[in-house]
Amino acid sequence: MTTKTITAGAPVAGDDFLVFGALRASINRIDERLLQLLAERARVAKDIGLAKRIAEKTVHDAEREQHHAEELRRLGETLGLSARTIRELFQVLARLAFERQIEVPNDKTQRVTPPDSDAFRLARWELGRSVTVVNVGEAQFGGGLFEVIGGPCAVESEAQINEAADHARAAGVRILRGGAFKPRTSPYDFQGHGLRALEWLADAAHSRGMSTVTEVLAPAHADDIACRADLLQIGARNMQNVPLLRACARTGRPILLKRGPGATIREWLCAAEYILLAGNPNVILCERGLRTFERETRNTLDLSSVAALRELTHLPVIVDPSHAAGRDELIAPLCRAAHAVGADGLIVEMHPCRENALCDKRQALSPSQLRGITDELQLVRTRY
Repeated sequence: MTTKTITAGAPVAGDDFLVFGALRASINRIDERLLQLLAERARVAKDIGLAKRIAEKTVHDAEREQHHAEELRRLGETLGLSARTIRELFQVLARLAFERQIEVPNDKTQRVTPPDSDAFRLARWELGRSVTVVNVGEAQFGGGLFEVIGGPCAVESEAQINEAADHARAAGVRILRGGAFKPRTSPYDFQGHGLRALEWLADAAHSRGMSTVTEVLAPAHADDIACRADLLQIGARNMQNVPLLRACARTGRPILLKRGPGATIREWLCAAEYILLAGNPNVILCERGLRTFERETRNTLDLSSVAALRELTHLPVIVDPSHAAGRDELIAPLCRAAHAVGADGLIVEMHPCRENALCDKRQALSPSQLRGITDELQLVRTRY
């Protein structure tokens, strides 16, 4: 039988566990005492605030607060704490005390049906009407998660869309975008490969467990495209194309409705109303920027529309920073801003080899840029 020698003073694994457990328990007890002291301090601050109001004295005494902060700094240094630590701690304590001393009236107003909204009575928010949640495959818009749609501006070839699908899936994208029919400003620019490109898009996405979104340009194409695409996009140029709105609505597919470059928010909601009135409740609004005099960006992204729509409608809202910025280096910060203002998601352009893109190469993200955006934002909880 072999005897194992243990060096004197060396703790064994069980001893380590007991020592660390005891220390952590001590830390936990100290934290609990600190919380109790904070609560007690807050109660005293509230009483001080009441006494000051009775005596008609101002809440904030800058000279006294500065003197007290200096005393705490000196005491902290004798206890081995840095001046910065004391300063930051005192700022927190002072802010909590002021909150308790000042009586803040509850000015939260009850949300009401927007005035003069009969023109979009199905799209408007009303008391008792729940938030619309639109499901597209695994993706969900309006349910509280921040979704990212990604892919190339146009489906250029079968190889290109398959490579793009690989990168999008690796980034966690659940809806692959790609234009089969391309409405271009110049008739000489690449117009897309039509239904053949749509087949490539569907095969690339569905074989990887993703859904698809593509733009519909003409009412006659709606049914054929709906047989292959999971989400139908009505582009900015066609926002008020009523026959197209109705034709896409009748397919039963969810609709992604982009805002026109010169449309007001209420005109945009009236366009959505045509889809809802046709019996299709699954509408996602997409802010993509307005045409202004600014030349540094392709369009001016109106993020205030996202906040305004939260008061006007129950429909989910996403943002297209690619068409707004027109420059790939601006897209990531606009994505963060879209999330901060309460959007339900994004739709961005990504090309696997953007220097060879046949359209909008300047605003196309690289695969690594897309990955950075999804790592930071995708599936993060929104305001709901």
